[in-house]
Amino acid sequence: MNSPEESGSAKPKRKIKKWPIVTGALIVVVAAGIGGFIWHEQPAFCGAICHTPMDAYLATFESEPGVAGTDKWGNAVENTSGMLSVTHNAHGKTCLNCHEPTIGEQINEGIKWVSGDYVFPLEEHTLTDLTAARGATADEFCLNDSCHHLASDGTVIKTRADLEATTAHLSRNPHVAQHQEFDCGTCHKAHRSSVMYCSSCHADSEIPAGWVSGQEELTLSAAR
Repeated sequence: MNSPEESGSAKPKRKIKKWPIVTGALIVVVAAGIGGFIWHEQPAFCGAICHTPMDAYLATFESEPGVAGTDKWGNAVENTSGMLSVTHNAHGKTCLNCHEPTIGEQINEGIKWVSGDYVFPLEEHTLTDLTAARGATADEFCLNDSCHHLASDGTVIKTRADLEATTAHLSRNPHVAQHQEFDCGTCHKAHRSSVMYCSSCHADSEIPAGWVSGQEELTLSAAR
């Protein structure tokens, strides 16, 4: 008796449809990409990817406001609310609200991290460094519509002059350029206690809770 193949009655082979496999793979890739992008937006991303240099920064960001703590260098902090990262977090801000890395910067940082060619503790950047990618001045960086645009009494702040007016009642107005123009970052620090820079010369300067004087700043470990 002839076999089915010999008799011509063999059934044709079924073709496997590839589009469901391709579609499934694309869905996985897209989902992974979206998930990675969302994770990249979260503060925990910094500590998870670059443990050694970034853990201390994440720790300050996640500190409870208004309590004693430590700064990015391990120095004792009297009041964590004296660190901008803590108060920014309390108001719903994340790392990328201030740090806007460019693709080139991220690639460069990635290479340094993988190769181990980085300084630890990290060098402290100025506010000018932070604004470079945005093409904005230091004042524009801070006094924008989503950040420091309102005084405690509701007064709108858009310029340095507006800012000066909010502290005009103080015996020594820290926002007036007495000797030269200083940017906000001279006094306001994100991951360590903010500094009343005026006190470097004027011993009677009022120092806010959680801040340090200009002389105390010089004693901080790893201070530059």
